Amino acid sequence: MIQDLILRGAPPWSLNPWFTEKLQSFWHAIEMKPTFQFVAVALALGATVQADCPDFTTYSQSPQGNASTGPLALPFMRPVPACRTFNSTSVEKVIEDMKSRLKDPDLARLFENTFPNTLDTTVKYFNPTQNLAFIITGDITAQWLRDTANQFAHYHTLLSIDKDLQTLVKAVINNEARYVTQYPYCGSFQPPPESGLMPTHNSFADGVIVNPPVNNQTVFECKYEIDSLCGFIKLSRSYYQATNDSSIMNENWKTAIDQIFRVITEQSQSTFDDHFNVISFYNWTGGPGSPSPAVDNEGNGEPKAFTGISWLIHSSMVGTHHRPSDDLSTYAFLTPANAMLSVELSFLADILETAGQSKNVSDLARKWSGTIKNAVMNSTLQDDIFAYETNGLGSRYVMDDANVPSLLSLPYLGFLEKNDPKYLATRKLLLSRQNPYYAAGPTFRGIGGPHVDVQHPWPMSLVSSIFGTDDDDDIMESLYLIANNTNGLGLIHESVNIHNGSDYTRPWFAWANSYFAEMMLDLAQRKPGLIFKNNQSYKPGL
Repeated sequence: MIQDLILRGAPPWSLNPWFTEKLQSFWHAIEMKPTFQFVAVALALGATVQADCPDFTTYSQSPQGNASTGPLALPFMRPVPACRTFNSTSVEKVIEDMKSRLKDPDLARLFENTFPNTLDTTVKYFNPTQNLAFIITGDITAQWLRDTANQFAHYHTLLSIDKDLQTLVKAVINNEARYVTQYPYCGSFQPPPESGLMPTHNSFADGVIVNPPVNNQTVFECKYEIDSLCGFIKLSRSYYQATNDSSIMNENWKTAIDQIFRVITEQSQSTFDDHFNVISFYNWTGGPGSPSPAVDNEGNGEPKAFTGISWLIHSSMVGTHHRPSDDLSTYAFLTPANAMLSVELSFLADILETAGQSKNVSDLARKWSGTIKNAVMNSTLQDDIFAYETNGLGSRYVMDDANVPSLLSLPYLGFLEKNDPKYLATRKLLLSRQNPYYAAGPTFRGIGGPHVDVQHPWPMSLVSSIFGTDDDDDIMESLYLIANNTNGLGLIHESVNIHNGSDYTRPWFAWANSYFAEMMLDLAQRKPGLIFKNNQSYKPGL
């Protein structure tokens, strides 16, 4: 019959337990009405059922649907509904709300493509009964703690009105809690075994020796980045703030939080003890033939000193071996990552207190938040300029990287106000030649990083720049630099060559798409007159 015909084709979306459950429920509701079965199923899916859904990496590299009516003629780049990995009526409503308000059809198309991209393309596995979900970054089949938090950041206002979306995010958090509990120093992971999905071979992990050891059937890559742990807290606290659902705070989650505090404590220590013995809790060493460069000093990183105000008070910045870009840190104390950690620990204390949970942990989070912030202010600033990295020994690296957390994103992170003199002075330097990773050409400009090369700034840096200013001209200039540099594809890429807009990296990068959409929603509240037909603010979910 029709049901068997549909399921026998086994398209990719049918492997998603959430989708299968919804389809079965719908089928049972109409099974007594055979005349309408095929039409009803097609309508339920929103399109004719596809036996074979295209790989989105390939799909995203050429124009697809009808062009927008603006001068950029940006294509419609969403998969058909049957090929989307998660469908949400609340998300579709936000898209229609924004399209009806935006005065530029090209910006409307960019929002239409980017806002749903995470749900459309990256929900690789979701089982609400198991409370597990596996979210990929886009063209890399692995779940990064950092990316996932940012991929879902622009959906949080919808969680209180969209129970299915709420259940999905809750399942993501529970899956990540298992990862963090087992491997708190790792940032990216393989599918959960319950999914039946095969682990992906990561050639960049070949020959890498990690201590403590990891299982590459669970871990995709074990680069230690403190912002990955911040991402887990961010996703958890934003979920609770939106839903007041404390059921995420199960034993699994609490154990993960305990592991985060273990890492914070270990990585705030000096490299040497009083007798110059190396204190090592984690190291990451590239072996022979490893594509990834080894961390210096037998995997322990550049030497660092305790940065607290007093040796008698446990107060310090927290060291990291890698940056949010997955590149090696030059100095261990990464300022923006510590700024984010300070903010997220404060939020963690808030939600635990509100939920009446784990007072000892909330007190610890509050203490660490304040002492890390003090350490940042006392050890990274000089002439009102934040260093990107320091080592507690007097060395400073003044630069910025496009990946968030970055210095340019400090207001977005909630660490400083946009008009803070320290941020304004730092921002001015970052968006100039004084930042070694700032570059400007005839068609594009911005901040990049060593992850690609010096001539490929990231659109993400322009999004951070917009979050960090109230200047209308600056906002619009950055906004249209982004819009004009999608290579006519209507999606946000990782990086773009300053001399050649067709030279870009990562056609399918869900975090960048989400970050752009999040910024558009911020402007919809903060600066509606810049982008809307009228000056009336808009917030999803209200």
